[in-house]
Amino acid sequence: MTAKPKLRIYLCAPRGFCAGVVRAIDAVERALQIYGAPVYVRHEIVHNKYVVEGLKAKGAIFVEELSEVPDTDKPVIFSAHGVPKSIPAEAGRRNFLAIDATCPLVTKVHREAQSHHKHNRQVLLVGHAGHPEVVGTLGQLPPGSILLVQTPEDIETLQVADEANLAYVTQTTLSVDDTRQMVDKLHERFPLIVGPQREDICYATTNRQEAVKRIAPFVDALIVVGSSNSSNSQRLKEVGERSGCPISRLVLRAEDVEWDLFRDITTLGITAGASAPEVLVEEIMDAFAERFELEIEIVSTADESVFFPLPRELRPVA
Repeated sequence: MTAKPKLRIYLCAPRGFCAGVVRAIDAVERALQIYGAPVYVRHEIVHNKYVVEGLKAKGAIFVEELSEVPDTDKPVIFSAHGVPKSIPAEAGRRNFLAIDATCPLVTKVHREAQSHHKHNRQVLLVGHAGHPEVVGTLGQLPPGSILLVQTPEDIETLQVADEANLAYVTQTTLSVDDTRQMVDKLHERFPLIVGPQREDICYATTNRQEAVKRIAPFVDALIVVGSSNSSNSQRLKEVGERSGCPISRLVLRAEDVEWDLFRDITTLGITAGASAPEVLVEEIMDAFAERFELEIEIVSTADESVFFPLPRELRPVA
């Protein structure tokens, strides 16, 4: 029997679920416990197909719009990404039991935008068009009150009514380096622009990117466990590429690994996006263990102890 080749795995820490994702998933599971199935969820609660399928199996019904929800006394839950103000208003009109599982760090961005608007500032949002978090933030204010900027070129060509009365907020799951570049460009073009007191990119995004930057220069390949529609997972893959890793792949399950790519590697980095459960990391590591003799080293760049309580409607009565 041929000996398996050796593979050293550098396992990033922290990785996987962040506090906002844990809270959102727990909210759906708790609502199912209290109210029974079905529970309706507007948009994927978090961007991970494995998590969504697991919740469907327990009785959650996912919809893209509230118009798909029948008249019901069952809970209707809003996803961790946040929603435009029109959505809770529609839920109120239909007398739904609405439960908002928006990540508190996204809610912070919404409040910043509302505060700037109250002070008559034009708000610029740094983010990716069409992402549910961006759609939700744009929908906090009247149309035209927030302008989306996606690239440095957008900033160069931007026309605003009053350059002395501007503020910016950012999507929470962007690349830290890209966002720094965008913010520098905003300050260069609009020296009087007002930013957030504490940056909007969430702690989990920053920490996971930092761990990838540490290992990417010296591993043969990097696997980011996560869904293709997960912004923070996509950014981790890009950070790996930019930090010098020759093979950087986003993989949801072990069955998605392109084994030919990894045949000749001797070192591998593994991390997981903030919406990817640890069980998928273990599944992929088990698949590598079938093909290689593993040595595992944990590379830790931060300790995470953040906790967000459940939405008020789901907390146990004292």
